[in-house]
Amino acid sequence: MDLKKYPKYTIIVRGYTPKQTESILEAMKGYEKEFAIEVTMNTDSALEMIQTLNENYGEQIMIGAGTVMNIDEERAAISSGAKFLLGPQSFTKEMITFAHEKGVLTVPAAFTPSEVTSLFRKGADIVKVFPASSVGPSYFKAIQAPLGHLPLMAVGGVSVNNITEYLNNDCQYFGLGSGMFHKKDVVRQNIAGLRRSITELLALDTVVS
Repeated sequence: MDLKKYPKYTIIVRGYTPKQTESILEAMKGYEKEFAIEVTMNTDSALEMIQTLNENYGEQIMIGAGTVMNIDEERAAISSGAKFLLGPQSFTKEMITFAHEKGVLTVPAAFTPSEVTSLFRKGADIVKVFPASSVGPSYFKAIQAPLGHLPLMAVGGVSVNNITEYLNNDCQYFGLGSGMFHKKDVVRQNIAGLRRSITELLALDTVVS
């Protein structure tokens, strides 16, 4: 997968039902290229959801797997059609190599400069800094001062309330879970409310840009 095609924003689907998830995708109409959808492996029927979402929306929206912990989960996710893989921890070299052989993008997690550097040396496409809220937005600019411009993703505590701070500190990618939508909009499958959250986020990005 060409990293240039990967969207800036990844919506994390953890614990949502298939119908709730489809409501989110419906709300994304017109903005499909701005977002990727990550179904976490600890969501009920995650593999079935990844497969169904790819069958129904895969031509318009990039669908992948999150909370990938080992190569067995990686193989299962890729077999279900995942186009990218995120994890809450480091990936082994074997996992990164296997994903690339299948044309799948890798986003393992790190916390320290040494961990970030190690993952890029293994071939990671993007490195997820997690939990981002523990280090704060300024960490992204600080770490890139000695290491150079890097494709880093902020995940954990990122929301519409603080994302401009991350954007202003040279963070390139974002994973948004509970901070993306109002919970009641997800539960009620309120497409208008979900779409409003999407447009509000993109409007902030425009202001910063």
